Amino acid sequence: MLFNSFSFAVFFPVVTILYFALPQQWKNTFLLLASCVFYCAAIPAFLLILWFTIIVDYFAGLLIESATGRQRKRFLLLSIGANVGVLAVFKYGNFIWGQVAWIGSFFHWVPPLHLAIMMPIGLSFHTFQAMSYTIEVYRGRQKAERHFWTYALYVMFYPQLVAGPIERPQQLLHQFRERHVFNPDRATKGLRRMLVGFFKKLVVGDRLAMLVDPIYAAPLEQSAPALLFAVVCFSFQIYADFSGYCDIAVGAAQVMGFRLVENFRFPLMARSIGEFWQRWHVSLTTWFRDYVFVPLGRRRRGPRLFFSLMVTFLLAGLWHGPSWKYVLWGMYYGLSFAIAHLLKKLRRRIIGRIPRRLERVVSLFKFLGVFTVFSLGEVLFRAQTVTEAMYVLGRLLNPFFWYQTVDRWPPDSLDWYSLKICLVACAIAVPLEALLAYRQIDKRADAGPAWIRWVVYYALVLSILVFGQFGAHPFFYFQF
Repeated sequence: MLFNSFSFAVFFPVVTILYFALPQQWKNTFLLLASCVFYCAAIPAFLLILWFTIIVDYFAGLLIESATGRQRKRFLLLSIGANVGVLAVFKYGNFIWGQVAWIGSFFHWVPPLHLAIMMPIGLSFHTFQAMSYTIEVYRGRQKAERHFWTYALYVMFYPQLVAGPIERPQQLLHQFRERHVFNPDRATKGLRRMLVGFFKKLVVGDRLAMLVDPIYAAPLEQSAPALLFAVVCFSFQIYADFSGYCDIAVGAAQVMGFRLVENFRFPLMARSIGEFWQRWHVSLTTWFRDYVFVPLGRRRRGPRLFFSLMVTFLLAGLWHGPSWKYVLWGMYYGLSFAIAHLLKKLRRRIIGRIPRRLERVVSLFKFLGVFTVFSLGEVLFRAQTVTEAMYVLGRLLNPFFWYQTVDRWPPDSLDWYSLKICLVACAIAVPLEALLAYRQIDKRADAGPAWIRWVVYYALVLSILVFGQFGAHPFFYFQF
C-alpha cells in the first residue's frame, strides 16, 4: 500500500482509531493484522516469504541465546544464510542468471530457462532489520524475544515495513510492550510531521519528477544545460521523495505512540563527505558501519582502511539493486570517501590559513563541493543503464560539448508551470524542515498563537490538494 494513495487515506485513520479503542492486550495483535493487510495490498503471496524469514529468525534468536561456544555462531550463520539466501533469490536471481547466460554466450551455451522472478516489495529493508535482531542477540546486546507475535510485529510494523527506517531491536521491540494511550499533543505533532512529508513528496518530489523524467527518458538527445538541470533537480527530488516518506512513517508511528529513528538530518547542508553520510539515510549507513565496516577494521590505516571502505560501499551499492550501475555507484562513493579522508589534513592546513572573516565563503564552497559529489553520484542512481550514466557524466564534464549545445536551452520538454511550483515549494519546505529538525524552534512555534499554526496547516493541505501529484509516482525507495 502506498502512502500517497486513497487506500492509505482510509487505512490510517481506521487503524489508528481502532488501535486506541481496543484493550491493551489486543493492540499488538490488531496492529500485526493491520500490517499484514498493508503489505498484502501489493501481492499477497509475498507475505509468505516475509513470514518464512520471521519464523527462521525468531527461533534462531532463541537458539543463539541458549547455546554456548561455537554453536551460537552456527545458529547466527544459519539465520544470516536464510535471510541472504532469500534476498539473493528474489532480488538478485534474475541478475545473476543473466550474467551466467552472458558468460555462456561466449561458449555458445544457451541457458535452458529464462528467469523472471518478482521481488517482494521492501525486501531489502525488512531483511536488514531481521538480521540486526539476530546479530544483536549474538553480541549480547539484546535478549531474544520470547513472544512470537511481538517479534513478528517488530519486523512487520507497517509505518516502516516497506522503506524503513531500519530499526534496531533495542530501539523498537520494547515499545510494543509499553502502554499506549491517545495523547492529543503527540498526535498533533505526528500529524504535522505527516503533513510535511506529504507536502515534500507530492508537491516537491513528484513535481520535480515531472521536470527530470523527460530529460532522463532520452538523455542522448539532451544538451549539456538540460542534463545539468536534470542532475541538480534529481538531487532535490530524491531527497524530497525519501525524506518525505520517512516523515510520513515517523509521523504515523508517533500518532500511535511509537518512536522511530530519524533517517535524515539535513544531509544537503553537509560540509564534508563524512558528514554527509552521517546525515543521509542514517539507519542504513549506521547498519553498514556497525555490521560491515567496523568488523572489517575501522581503526586500521592505509590499505586496510581503503579496503574496508570499498567493501562497505560496494555492498551498499548492491543493496540498492541488482545492476552494475549500483556497483559503480558504490565504488564512486567509496572512492570519494577515501579521497576525502586522505586529503583531510591537507584540507585543514589550507583552511587554517584562510582569514576568519572568510569563514562563510569557505563554508559555502564546502557545501557546493559536497553537493556536487552527491549530484554526480546520483546520476548512476537515476540513469536507466550504465551507458546512459556514462554519457550524462561525460557530457557534463566535457567543455567542448557545453560550447556546442549551450544554445539549446531551455529544452522543449521543460514544464515551466511545474518549475515555478517547485521553486515556491522548496522555499516553503526548507523552513518547515528546519522547524521539525530543531526542537527549540518547534517549541517556540507551539508556544505561539494557535491561529498562525492553523493557517500554515490549511495552506499546506490546500497546496497538496491543488498542486500535488496524486498516484503519479510511487516512492523511489519502494523498489528496494
